[in-house]
This record gives sequence, structure tokens and C-alpha cells, in this order.
Amino acid sequence: MFAVLKTGGKQYKVQAGDVLRVEKLAANAGDKVQFNEILMIGGDAPAVGAPFVAGAAVQAEVIDQIKADKVIHYVKRRRKHSSQRTKGHRQQLTLLRVTDILASGADTSGVALATGTAEARRSAHGSEGAAPAAKPAAKKAAKPAAAKAEKPAKAAEGADDLKKLSGVGPALEKKLHEAGVTTFAQIASWTEADIAEFDDKLSFHGRIEREGWVDQAKELSK
Repeated sequence: MFAVLKTGGKQYKVQAGDVLRVEKLAANAGDKVQFNEILMIGGDAPAVGAPFVAGAAVQAEVIDQIKADKVIHYVKRRRKHSSQRTKGHRQQLTLLRVTDILASGADTSGVALATGTAEARRSAHGSEGAAPAAKPAAKKAAKPAAAKAEKPAKAAEGADDLKKLSGVGPALEKKLHEAGVTTFAQIASWTEADIAEFDDKLSFHGRIEREGWVDQAKELSK
């Protein structure tokens, strides 16, 4: 029996015992996870989903959290003082071994659902912020425009103009302020782990490395 599962925006055809690499999951080595987005089950009783096969699942054991081979990206800008830059990136992945394919009964298996790291962070933030959701309306009714006028001044106090970074506009600058990033010095000190965290947290999709924010921030913070 084989199955076609979907995870991390990709599709994989797997059988029991297969070892595969998928987009990073929120799990530790040795954990058992279950994929419920099954597009097709093959074998003696094949089934095709619409879009997913009801009750079907693929279970796997996490072997390790790894990184893909480094990808080198060379950028050269014409007519900009002949500037050039070489960047490297290693995609974070999870190494899995498929242990079982379930044609039915996925909802009663008791195995944890395989969740991506970005999705896990979003769900965690959502659960924390769900209770006080009704409070903002009361605050707006009690405090008129005077309170709103104070917010921009507080955000700008002691902060650098992050819009000087390539690709950063007012909306993106506001997101960075909300994440606690207000100065070039903070961005200049980011490590690869920090870059990956902010890529997931703010849905930048590689923009930090692509635009060379860290190098720009080092120059601007001098």
C-alpha cells in the first residue's frame, strides 16, 4: 500500500519504511506524528480524495531535525556602483521514517498531528490572545482620539528609521516595531537562527537574506 500526502505545500508518495525529508515540523527526534492531508491511497482498495481521503492518515517517526545543503546566491546590481553580494541559505527540514499508512480511523489513532513550526507559532499566539479579544472595543469607547495620537510618538521614540532598509515601507516597519525591533543595531546582530525566526514570525519568506538587511543595518548603525 502507498499513499500520497501533502505537507509544507508539497506532495510526497510514500510507503511504510520510507525515509523522507519534509519542511520543518514542530516535533523532536523520536516523536511520532500523523499526516491527515492524504490525497490518495493506493493498493488493493485504492481511494482518491476530494481533495483528501476521509479518515486516511500516514504515521511517521521523527528521526532528526536537519538542514538542507547550502544554496549560494550571487547578486550583482548594475548601475549601482557595481555592488555585488554573495548570500547563502540552508533550509530547515525534518527527517522522517514512515511507520504506517491508515486507510481509515485517523481521528481515533491518538497520534499527534504533524504541524509546521510557523503554523504552531500562529496557533499558540491565537490561543493566548483569544480570551481578551472583547477588550479592544471597550477601550476604544472609553478613550477617544487622544490615546491614538500618542502611539506613533511612542513607537518612534529612540527608534531608527527602518524604512532605510531595502524593501521596508511603513507597513513593514510597523510590523518590526510590534515585534520589538526598532534599531539598526538589533538587526545587525541577528544570527541565522534570528533570521529564520523572523522569517516565520512575520511571514517574510526569505526577504531578510534576499534584501541583505543585516549587512545594510551594519552600515547604517555606524
